Amino acid sequence: MGIVPLSAKLGRNREPWVEKYQQYSPDLSLLRLPLPPAAYLFTFNPMSRITLFADVILPLPVPRLYTYRVPVDWNERVMPGLRVIVQFGKNKLYTGLIRRLHETAPAAYTAKYLDTLLDEEPVVVEQQFLLWEQMSRYYMCYPGDVLNAALPAGLKLSSETKIILNPDYTGNREELNEREYILAEALDVRQVLSMEDVSEILSLKIVQPVLKTLLEKGLILIREEVRERYTPKRETFIRLAKELETEEKLKELFEKLEKKAQKQLQALIAFIKYSDRYGKEQHPVKKQDLVKESDAGAVNALIKKGFFIAFEEEVGRIRHMEGGTATEKEFNEEQATAYTQLKKDFETKDIALLHGVTSSGKTELYLKLMKEAILEGRQVLYLLPEIALTTQIITRLQNYFGESISVYHSRFNEQERVEVWKTILGQGPNANKKALSGSLVLGARSSVFLPFRNLGLIIVDEEHDSSYKQYDPAPRYHARETAIFLASLHKAKVLLGSATPSLESTFNAQNGKYGFAEMTGRFGGMQMPHIEVVDIKDLSKRKMMKSHFSPLLLEKTEEVLANKEQVIFFQNRRGFAPMIECASCAWTPRCTQCDVSLTYHKQVNQLRCHYCGYSIKPPTTCPACGDTNLKTKGFGTEKIEDELALFFPQAKIARMDLDTTRAKFAHRQIISDFEERRIDILVGTQMVTKGLDFDHVSLVGILNADSMLNFPDFRAFERSFQLMAQVSGRAGRKNKRGKVIIQSYNPEHPILNFVVKNNYQGMYISELNERKQFHYPPYYRLIQFTLRHKDQDIINAGSLIFADKLRTHFGSRVLGPEFPVVSRIRNEYHKNILLKFEREASMNKVREILLAEIDAFKLQPEFKSVRVITDVDPV
Repeated sequence: MGIVPLSAKLGRNREPWVEKYQQYSPDLSLLRLPLPPAAYLFTFNPMSRITLFADVILPLPVPRLYTYRVPVDWNERVMPGLRVIVQFGKNKLYTGLIRRLHETAPAAYTAKYLDTLLDEEPVVVEQQFLLWEQMSRYYMCYPGDVLNAALPAGLKLSSETKIILNPDYTGNREELNEREYILAEALDVRQVLSMEDVSEILSLKIVQPVLKTLLEKGLILIREEVRERYTPKRETFIRLAKELETEEKLKELFEKLEKKAQKQLQALIAFIKYSDRYGKEQHPVKKQDLVKESDAGAVNALIKKGFFIAFEEEVGRIRHMEGGTATEKEFNEEQATAYTQLKKDFETKDIALLHGVTSSGKTELYLKLMKEAILEGRQVLYLLPEIALTTQIITRLQNYFGESISVYHSRFNEQERVEVWKTILGQGPNANKKALSGSLVLGARSSVFLPFRNLGLIIVDEEHDSSYKQYDPAPRYHARETAIFLASLHKAKVLLGSATPSLESTFNAQNGKYGFAEMTGRFGGMQMPHIEVVDIKDLSKRKMMKSHFSPLLLEKTEEVLANKEQVIFFQNRRGFAPMIECASCAWTPRCTQCDVSLTYHKQVNQLRCHYCGYSIKPPTTCPACGDTNLKTKGFGTEKIEDELALFFPQAKIARMDLDTTRAKFAHRQIISDFEERRIDILVGTQMVTKGLDFDHVSLVGILNADSMLNFPDFRAFERSFQLMAQVSGRAGRKNKRGKVIIQSYNPEHPILNFVVKNNYQGMYISELNERKQFHYPPYYRLIQFTLRHKDQDIINAGSLIFADKLRTHFGSRVLGPEFPVVSRIRNEYHKNILLKFEREASMNKVREILLAEIDAFKLQPEFKSVRVITDVDPV
């Protein structure tokens, strides 16, 4: 092994493959990153001429890695973690990742050569590969599925099919049919066509048959064109010419410009100001800043005269965060006890659970532990279930940690996500900041895929939240469990925190698997909110309900608004109404592709399917009987917002749900407006339940507890308790005791009783007994199989056969097949099969049996087109 300066050996020449593809497509732009002058890497012996092979992870649902041959000239450059372009199949090009290098040729096929290397440094580190392999095994998905979920879209090259004329074609064009001739003429004029171009020219949606015929006749060639999606952001900077560095020369220029060019003088003064010439450290200035301060013509004139030197430099898209000046708050007695307990637990355990009621000060403990990890030179990952939560916590963390924070979530565009990725790798324009690159990462579930090198602590806040679970597509992972395995790879600690922990986490803590600390009181001696349950069944009988609001809820809302305080209304359903119904014949508009009724959205005047996106305008008459009496049934957040405006016309009302937070900064704007008291009443779905901290909320109204309690799922009671306890915790977080009003048709429900008394332990024991009796987690593991197909008969037959095969191995542990609540989505029928098995059973053995049965099922000709979706640990 030796240290080799790559730039000295490789120069700046283009790779041969670029020339190869440009002969077919002149505008092809395949990017190869330039090598920095000081790029030094550990490589193989420079004299070595051995033949190397690379196992490559492809972004495809294939079970194995595919092996490619490395050109001998690349032996000293290849390494695991580099992106490569490879050919897979007949002509298709893909961006893959080198997983490992070896000298063994594949036995089953002749290895193709790697087409090109896209990086000089790895974009994925070894710990990430180990995490991906564990996820692929545990969640029973393909390596390519994990790669697609983990790698930012900006690091994947886009691929486009291009059609060109075959220069060797010698046939007679008069034998072509009309469409073929039109396409040949178009290629004569434009040389290169995309699939979209062909479709437009021929006025056809499906053009493959025409192209296939032309390929067989030898008239055209089809090539794949790939382009780099990530482009570094570059800006023009200005510095002074070298001869102006002395005060004497600079003074001369000042005097000269003062007489003849006042605007140029203003530009020079602006440069002196922004460059901090007489401060601690002089630095170049962005050209756009000078133009804003002075005049574009003046700046360009100084560049032309040689007084200013303009140059381009790569800059980051992520806004630089200042701060880091806040001091730690002193712990109260309960916080100090919890902190001491956690530190003690971390001496012998890698995972600990912090159970603290809402507003008990859990975040202060997080800050203390994070600061300790960062001072030790370790990286910290702070996971949150909702993007909305990151909006509020960023400012708080920024005050403590300043520029060492990186934020990562799905609302970032693909360019920004790549920059965060590169920063954490220690690459890119933000990598050389004084703070340790990416020392604190704040983000949602996808943050577990980031390229950490030295992770010391992971905090999973609101660890009970179902948003940590990825549902579609594969891998269907849970970020909490993934974070635990990620921490084990880095020998890091994991702290799970919640006011309403999941039953599984509490079970593990009480059995000694996790450490445990508890905080039962609110910070500063604040009281827990007073919770009252209103019987809306009785009120409805007595005709005392006013629309969807009880008299008590309206009365208390009026009192709160009169006191200049704020209210939160919680309804876990978006839209105006779940359905429209004909009053005469009970006809209901339904989705054409899914077995659900369409939800009415009043603001856009549409009926929408929340599963596939299908939408129509609401009918004015019933298409079945012709009656015009069409009524809405049920209510969602949009209807609540609408009706509150009638009851409280002077109040400023806003809504926070998926419909109002689609824009990039919509979360931030709504939360900011509520914090600044520009909103009096906030109506929301479960987004408003999750850890948000508002000082002036003194009333919370839960409009329909029954919809949560009656949901057909074994976790319904646990989730209902968590949601109601969490949203109740938004009330009375400052000095005054808050109030919570829960509306229900069944006020004596045991879960409501637990919520009123804030009795988590009672709920935990009650649910645990049922879980044990009926073989559910935490005593048993669950794996759900969903079979999908467009033909209902095939899905019925296939699911029965598959379930019977599983029963030969697992007996009565297999339940189903059964149609789910929504049995058809996007024109595919679904059938579920559930496997329950003991936690003590070997997961490896179970996985081996299941994979073999899935493969055997797919080999049956009549079921080849049936999709089998595997969900390990469904939530």
